[in-house]
Amino acid sequence: MADHLDMSVEIGPLKLRNPLILASGVMGTSATLLQRVASAGVGAVTAKSCGPTVREGHPNPVMVEWEHGLLNAIGLTNPGAVEEANDLRKAKEMLKPTGVLLFASIFAGEKSEFGEVAGKVAEAEPDLIEVNISCPNVHDDYGLPFAADAKSAAEVTRVVKNVVDPIPIAIKLAPNVPDIGRIAATVVEAGADVITAINTMPGMLIDAEACQPILSNRTGGLSGPALKPIALRCVAEIASLVNVPIIGTGGVLTGIDAIEMMMAGATGVGVGSAFWYHGPQAVSRVMDEVKAFMDTHHLSDLKEIIGKAL
Repeated sequence: MADHLDMSVEIGPLKLRNPLILASGVMGTSATLLQRVASAGVGAVTAKSCGPTVREGHPNPVMVEWEHGLLNAIGLTNPGAVEEANDLRKAKEMLKPTGVLLFASIFAGEKSEFGEVAGKVAEAEPDLIEVNISCPNVHDDYGLPFAADAKSAAEVTRVVKNVVDPIPIAIKLAPNVPDIGRIAATVVEAGADVITAINTMPGMLIDAEACQPILSNRTGGLSGPALKPIALRCVAEIASLVNVPIIGTGGVLTGIDAIEMMMAGATGVGVGSAFWYHGPQAVSRVMDEVKAFMDTHHLSDLKEIIGKAL
């Protein structure tokens, strides 16, 4: 591939060596696993979401693969914010030589708890904190996600921003809302530096022979190829209304998928399901295909791609 290609991107005050970002929830928070993904060539890694206390998540089965993607209801399994901060410190130290940035991810059941979790995680000095207000498979535990309501989403944004500033924050939005663009604009006004779009889409699969849903939680979050058209629409809608960087996430398995996500308006590209299907080598495959596209179309900088389809 041509050496003249500029693959770096800027997400708020952060500069990434390339736009690919390990999505939250894929490789946990283990420093060793995050370093392994970093070595594969991503620009940043996002640790699994953590909450106020230890959470075991849902009983098995929690994930199923089907023809068009994955359905999971892990249930936000995590060690709690204090232990997570320790893991993040280890991960940050191990990532220093690689130049790969470390993003944390947090969730909570109450608005005030978001501030408490954010404060503990911020002590580990991650490069960015992603605020997960949109997990689709813990409704019974936490009720309606904050991402479903613009006012609630903005209130959580302010709470977290006030606690962790100057660490930039990304608000992770849900696809199953009437007006994701308006919600994005509201959280940006409330202080969000970045938007992550999108979380998984609620869905269900049924075992006809057993006459019951396959997942123990009955419903789960849909990811993989089936999610891509929804993610592209959401990213494009948000990009038309806000002027902050977007991390586009959902169904990116190939370089063309990544190109499409950037053309829809994303600066960063979250990669999750690709690791399930292809392992860490998915990163080099996607990046090689992005570079090949740029060479074919005589492009030298990703800025020539971002938002091109809007």
